[in-house]
Amino acid sequence: MVKVLLSRKCLNYLVIFSIILLNSCSTTKKVPYFQDITANGQSNIENSTVFKGLTIDPDDILSISLVTIDPTTGMPVNQLAGQTVNSNAVAAIATAGSSTSASSGFLVDKNGEVDLSIIGKVKVAGLTTYQARELLKTKATVFYKDPNVQVRYANFKVTVLGEVARPSSYILPNEKVSILDALGMAGDLTIFGKRENVLLIRDNDGKKEFARLDLNSSRIFDSPFYYLKQNDVIYVEPNKGKAASLNQARTQTFAVIGTVLSVLIVLFSRI
Repeated sequence: MVKVLLSRKCLNYLVIFSIILLNSCSTTKKVPYFQDITANGQSNIENSTVFKGLTIDPDDILSISLVTIDPTTGMPVNQLAGQTVNSNAVAAIATAGSSTSASSGFLVDKNGEVDLSIIGKVKVAGLTTYQARELLKTKATVFYKDPNVQVRYANFKVTVLGEVARPSSYILPNEKVSILDALGMAGDLTIFGKRENVLLIRDNDGKKEFARLDLNSSRIFDSPFYYLKQNDVIYVEPNKGKAASLNQARTQTFAVIGTVLSVLIVLFSRI
């Protein structure tokens, strides 16, 4: 009897070890980022990626503030900037884990214009936020003395899906956002994320554009997709380890193997 119990105990350890061994399909060699950077931090990759200001499109929401020598003179514009703009483009967007259904600011209409109090309608579509700021400053100079105008995106959104800690859509206060920034906000990749084949989906003049990025290589810093654009989607695919962990057939196979081993050990212990 003691011999049989010991045999079964050994069997339990054997089955557990077999499951761990067979499930270890994901090698740790593909986990670290930027593996081609040497130990002293030097790399032969020349980083030529330069951030270019994004152009404003219809349905974008802009945060516009106007500051003058007399603070009260800019109040009409600033009060309108604080109004909530409802838009289908920003409905049900999660920001850092919380949901919001609206953004505050000026909606760029289908004609590419924003309607500002006193200044009137100004076409900003096709301009960067810097160019829009300079244009609005010129327009405001007619009505205000030495105006200071600030223009920012109020609904700059990126979506991170797949094998990350917090998959969601994120509204960002800054338009200079890299793929590493977005993945960092999403809590980084899980151990099952395929780091060498991250998919980026981008709308480009009404057409879908796809790019594959390798986080294991420092060449990502030289990619034209390193900096994100409005409404970019990042998808992190699961690796084979995740597929194996969810494979019910393999789980059933392990159970059958364990049962067979148990029967064999019991039979051999009685011989």
